[in-house]
Order: sequence, then C-alpha cells, then structure tokens
Amino acid sequence: MQDKLRNLLGTATSRIDGVAKVTGAARFASDEPVANPAFAYLVTSTIARGRIGSFELDRAKAVGGVLDILTHENVGHQAKPAPGPDGNTSTTTLEDSRIWHDGQIIAVVVADTYESAREAANKVEVTYISESPSATFDSEGTETEPHSIEEGPDPRKGDAAAAFASAAVKFEARYSTPTQHHNPIELFTTTCAWDGPKLTVYEPSQFMWGTKAAIAARLSLDPDNVRAISRYIGGAFGSKGPNPRTAWIAIASKRVGRPVKLIPTRDQGFTIATYRAETRQHVKLGATRSGKLTSLFQEGWEVTSRPSGYNVAGVDSTARMYACPNIATAVNVVHADRSTPGYMRAPPETPYMFALESAMDELAYELKMDPIELRRVNDTLTDPVAGIPFSSRSLMQCFDKAASQFGWAKRTSQPGSMRDGDWLVGYGCATACYPTQIGPAAVRVSITAEGKAVVGTAGHEIGTGAYTTVAITAARALGLKVEDVTVHLGDSDLPPMMLAGGSNNAASAAHVVAKACEELRRRIADAAVKSSDSPFHGTNSDALTLVDGELKGLTGQSEGLTVAVRRLGHRLEVYAENVPAGLPPTAIADMAKGRVTMLGGTERKDVTAFAFGAHLVEVRVHSRTREIRVSRVVSAFAAGTIVNPKTAHSQFMGGAIWGLSSALLEETELDVGTARYVNRNLADYLVPVNADVPSIEVIMVPEQDERVNPLGIKGIGEIGIVGMNAAVANAVFHATGKRVRDLPIRPEKLL
Repeated sequence: MQDKLRNLLGTATSRIDGVAKVTGAARFASDEPVANPAFAYLVTSTIARGRIGSFELDRAKAVGGVLDILTHENVGHQAKPAPGPDGNTSTTTLEDSRIWHDGQIIAVVVADTYESAREAANKVEVTYISESPSATFDSEGTETEPHSIEEGPDPRKGDAAAAFASAAVKFEARYSTPTQHHNPIELFTTTCAWDGPKLTVYEPSQFMWGTKAAIAARLSLDPDNVRAISRYIGGAFGSKGPNPRTAWIAIASKRVGRPVKLIPTRDQGFTIATYRAETRQHVKLGATRSGKLTSLFQEGWEVTSRPSGYNVAGVDSTARMYACPNIATAVNVVHADRSTPGYMRAPPETPYMFALESAMDELAYELKMDPIELRRVNDTLTDPVAGIPFSSRSLMQCFDKAASQFGWAKRTSQPGSMRDGDWLVGYGCATACYPTQIGPAAVRVSITAEGKAVVGTAGHEIGTGAYTTVAITAARALGLKVEDVTVHLGDSDLPPMMLAGGSNNAASAAHVVAKACEELRRRIADAAVKSSDSPFHGTNSDALTLVDGELKGLTGQSEGLTVAVRRLGHRLEVYAENVPAGLPPTAIADMAKGRVTMLGGTERKDVTAFAFGAHLVEVRVHSRTREIRVSRVVSAFAAGTIVNPKTAHSQFMGGAIWGLSSALLEETELDVGTARYVNRNLADYLVPVNADVPSIEVIMVPEQDERVNPLGIKGIGEIGIVGMNAAVANAVFHATGKRVRDLPIRPEKLL
C-alpha cells in the first residue's frame, strides 16, 4: 500500500484552505470569538539586569475600565516557572522580582478595552534596583562554558590537529552571525477563557499537545481540563509554542471572571518570544593539492541567557557534509543578560553552514579550484563521522542541475573579473542541507458511502500547506478527490500530532494518515470478499484498491463506495497511531504529555538521514556606491517524495528569500551598554521587500529514498534557507575580491 501511495503523491494541488485565507474566513487565534472579552496589555522591564524594588499602581488603576493588574506580588506564586525551549531552566517573568533581561514581562494590565489597558500599562511606575548588564560576546561579566552534551559528544574523528599541521594546503578563518528575530506577521497573541474548571487557550502554537501539557503543568491543572486551539498560524519559524505568558493570561481570566485577550505589540515580540542568538565560529580546513579534505575543525560560541544552557550546536550537521578522515568540533555557550534564545528556522544549520560553506569557498580559491568541483571531490555517500551510509544523498545531482540552469560555466574564476557597466558581477554557490525527521502521530479518519472523508489530528498549519498535504494523502489512499476530504487541525481535542518543526510535519502526518486509510481500505475490502452479493466474493482482499470512488480488483471488477461502505454502515471511522521504527513504544503517550520524541538526522543507527540542495547566486555590486543586489538565484533540492509540488515550491522559495535576508539585511542591533535592542520594529529591522527579491528558480531533483521512511518523505520546510547566506557572501567575494565573514553584508563593509 505504501509503495502504491508513494507513486500517487506528487501532483501539484492548490491549497484547500486558500480561499478561506484570502477572504478572511480562516480564523487565526486572535480571531476566535469569545463572549465579553477583557483585554490585557503587558508591562515590560526597561532594564536588563537587577530586581524590582516596588510598583506604584495608583495612576494605572485610576484609568477607566481597568479591571486588574497582575504582578509578582499578587500572582507570582500561582504559576510554576516555565522551562526554556530545550525543556530546561530558563528566565522567569512574574514568578518573582528578578529581572533577567530587557523587555521581560513584569506586569499584566487587564481592562474592558485594549485602549484602556494600554493607557494604564503606560502609567505603571516601577522602581528598579539596577545592576550593570552584560550584553554579548566580549562584554564584561559574561560567563562561557562548553555546552551541555546530552545526546553524545560533539562530532570527532581521527586527529584533526595533527592532520591540519601536516596538510599541504591550510585554511583558517573566523566568522560571525548576528542576532535575528522571527517577526512573523501574526503577533504572539493569547486568549484564555474558563468554563468552570475547564480552560480553553486560543494561541498560535506549533505543538498543540505541548501547549496543553505546558499550561496544565504550570497551573497544576488536570490536562483533561485544558484545551488548546490554533487552527491557523500566521508565521512561526520556531517562535510559537509553549511560553511563559500563557499562564498569566489564564490567571487573569480566572481573576476577572471573563475571557481575556492579549495582543502584544511588535516591539514586545522581540523580547517575550525566542530568537536566533548571535554566534562566532572558528574554522580550519586542511587539504591535499587536489582538494581532498584531510582535516576539518569547527568551534562555535553562542549567546544564551544567564540560567539557560540552550544552544543549537550546528556542528552535528557540518561535520557530516564532506568526506574527511580527521574531524574535531566544539560548541560553547556564553551566558549574558539576555532572554533565552530558541529554535528559528533551520536553527543549527543556518549559522553553522554559513561558516563552513564560506570556508569551503575560500579553500577553493586557495587551491585555484572551481568551488563546485571542490565539493564534488569531497562528496561522500557515507557519513564521515558515524561511518554509516546516508539514506540517500543527491547533493551533486543538485549542483549539476542548478549549475546547468544557472550557466555556471560562464563564470570566470578571477574575483572582480566580471562586469556589466558600472556593476561588478559575482557568482557564488553553497550546499544546502537539513536532517530528515519524523515523529509519532495519531489520527482519526472517517469515510461515508457518499465518498466523503474527514481527517482529524492535532497537527498544525503554519503556512506550509498542511491542510492540503493531509487531504492529498487521504484522497490518494482512499481513491477520492481532494475536495471530498475535510481536514481538521489545530485543536488539542484531536488525536496528538508531533510538533511542526524540524521539517517533520509532512512525514509525520502523511504516514499516520496513510496508515489509517489503509485500515479503512482493509475493512471495506474484507467486507466485500465476505459478501455473497459482491463481485469480489471469495477473492483476495489484499488485492483490492480504492480508486476514483470505487473498490476495484486486479481483473477489472469494480463496486461503488456507496455499496462497499454501506456493508459496514453509512459511515466508517478508524483511529490510528504511528510510531516510527526506532522510537520507544511510549512515544505517543510521551507526546500527549508534551514531550518531543523525533527520530532522524544523525540519531539513527542504520543510516544518516538528510535532505540536500545547492544554491547558485548571481550578485551585482555597484563599483562606486557598493550597493549590493542579488540578481539571480537558482536553487536545486533533493528531498525524497514531494507530497505537493505546488506548496513545496513555495516553501523552497520562501526559505531562499529568508536566506537572502540573512545574508544582506537582518540583524537585531544591540546597545551593548544597556543590553537593549534598538531596532524593535519592521522599519528598522530590515527584511526584503519585492525590489530585493530577484528571479528565483527552484528545481526539485527527483529522489526516491527507500530507507529514510516508508513513504520516502524527507521534509522541506527548513532546507531552503540553509547555505543561502554563504552563497551570497561567496558571490560578493567573486564580484569584489573582498571577503565578508561577518553577517549581514552591507555596503559599508565593502567600502
């Protein structure tokens, strides 16, 4: 069945929720109607380190319509501290008087209207006991330590130091990437409503059962009394999941006896949610004259908060990119007076592959070698660290397809040698990669005699087209039209689904839906072969398939669903769970408790599972002003079975655009004296507009992976961004001869 379904997937299909989204019918979390809501407004700290000495609330309480003001003094004991994104210790909010970072939530004002809550919040007076903060790398008072290694040591093999010392060609450099923030269009909203002991939370979430479990744990509630709803998410990228503020809005709702809506401001989103922390990296490559790597060393430093050890440790991926007999890696965390960072689209690979792919380009120039050929010389079908095969690896096929379409052969090797009038033209390339993940999942699927199906699972539509991929899978497996499948997602009352992250959404959902649909087919087929009035009576039920609204046999017999389903009643429903091989049998139960148990990437014992791709970029740099324009991008990706090429194309392109943004524009500017962000808005936090986005051509390289999972789905949500920042930096060097190792690349760095 799975082989047949794999062959049926891959037809370009328009989003089934497209009309709802463009007409406003799709309900995002803050759109959900609740009766007589009150409105919350956050008060956030204006210092980055210290304590709250006292509050003066009289002026705030005097504002008309104010219902309540929550501080650590009156509610701090009512919620347990929220864990960080890695499940470990993190900064607190209203639990006590401690100030961990600038912009920390320190009070919540509740009023009859949003305007009253905002006015009152601005009249809350706070007396601080301030201490001098440590902002980032090189700030006095930061503390550096090796990162905690819970899943094994940093990748290491052979003797990298000795191999580097004796290498015929040596290259060494340091790179850095800046703080970046997600800035999804949908703000970090929360609405809480109580019905007796039952709490409903409307909040954008990438993990419905995780949100349910987290709020229950923080408020000491029975999880059965908590429901989380998030039917649509207006962008997330890792930023929307269990968080500290939800508990306080739930407490506020209980205290005022009404539903409470919180819609934080854009600038508050910079400090009440997670972000991509800045990194520094040291890379050393040793190679033979022919370009074969003999030594690879990469060490990273990442900023985190005072109490948290959170880090992304991207060396787990970079160490496996190329054949090399001697590898050494390390990661360090730098504790500063900042909020705890978190997962942000392609969390480890985006910063760490920038350093590696920039270094590979620099090595190519040292060797006077084509950068693509250097990657070909070091391509490998075996994980160089673990010594096991990749489930599949079509990296060079991606480079070849992209190079042919791009016209890479027209490149002249000398930096600064290509011009178009006043513009210096440069070509750059880089590898894209992302580990393939899959998680446990459960689903409920029903089919009626009229040929209509309903699929329900607590999955997530974060903009990737999840409603459509689920519908496609069910429709293909049940022989129905996609429009005859209704999909329900984003509700913790539905069967649990793994979080939407780590590019696992499509694989996790498709496999469990396929499993449920196969059970439906089996029951329908078994009933048919047992029925004397059936054309399939006495035949092999395993040979029967559901196609075009009919039950069909190998020799042409057919029977409409109206008849085939009615043997079992007007409506047939099944519940199914899927625990991928290699995960513990408790994975579903663990997920229901909010625990994440994904499998893939470098965690398997039999294969290493990655999707691969190649970015080729043309940049133009004005010879006098140093204005930088990316004029062309060709990106090719091999990611196993593509469920829906139409939405996949959008995902690949969206990732590539964000990679351009990472390379040229994005940086959260930090005042190191006060440890405060200074560009907390979309006017000063630079992101691409239409004029910044060139022609982007996406090539999907066919790939059938028999080992990654039964349907061969690798996941694509995050690979598009990986490597693009390096490809742009490499193209800028080719255009100008000036190497920029510290992102973002802005004109002043080329003057």
